[in-house]
Amino acid sequence: MTIGYLVTEAESVWLGTATGRVVPGHALAVDAETGFGLVQALGALELPALALGNSDAANVGDPAIVAAGGQRQFISAQIIGKQPFAGYWEYALDEAIFTAPAHPFWGGAGLIGADGKLIGVGSLHVEQRVESGQSRDMNMIVPINLLPPILDELLRFGRRNKPARPWLGVYSAESEGEIVIGDVSERGPASQAGLRRGDVIASVGGTSVADLGEFYRAVWKCGSAGVEIPLEIQRDGRIFTMRVQSADRTTYLKKPRLQ
Repeated sequence: MTIGYLVTEAESVWLGTATGRVVPGHALAVDAETGFGLVQALGALELPALALGNSDAANVGDPAIVAAGGQRQFISAQIIGKQPFAGYWEYALDEAIFTAPAHPFWGGAGLIGADGKLIGVGSLHVEQRVESGQSRDMNMIVPINLLPPILDELLRFGRRNKPARPWLGVYSAESEGEIVIGDVSERGPASQAGLRRGDVIASVGGTSVADLGEFYRAVWKCGSAGVEIPLEIQRDGRIFTMRVQSADRTTYLKKPRLQ
């Protein structure tokens, strides 16, 4: 179990144990919606499995352990937030877990509750402004309760067995209540349609959007990958409509091969 971006397009995977053994692995599945990734060990790990916990039952203030492997690579932490999260790469969770202090090797780290069960997988190192004006480092964790409903499909198909969400290929940010395009994927649908850096997304299908979560969900509500997405764009003082033929993000990625 890991975070998906670590094994996306991976041609080889190696799993290191705390005792120094190295076992080859295969990138078995990646789910763009949750961010989870699965790796199949191609040899015996000789390790016990960590039981899955209940991330819904985790509360702000609860103690936890963030572990990235090995006895020297874990820290005692505390859950400091459970709230929505949206990332610039067309990714959003209704509720993510935030912990502090931040683990320096967060990608794929396990969040372990006081009962010794896995309640999340680390995704990001982020900063939060506090009342004093200073910043606090913390980790964004994907809740483990998102895994059981999709696990069988990931194991069987390597992805969810349903039509993919529409993907535009934009990297966006919020700025003073506006959605600003920071960049576009070179071969992605947005680039092909003429979207460019600095464009402001005013609405999707006639629905105004003011934050990243609203923007992504408005796109996803339009249908499955391949659907045409009508966008209202602000550029150089002009407002106009642009229609983007969405795509399945995974078709733009290299596929791992099991040797």
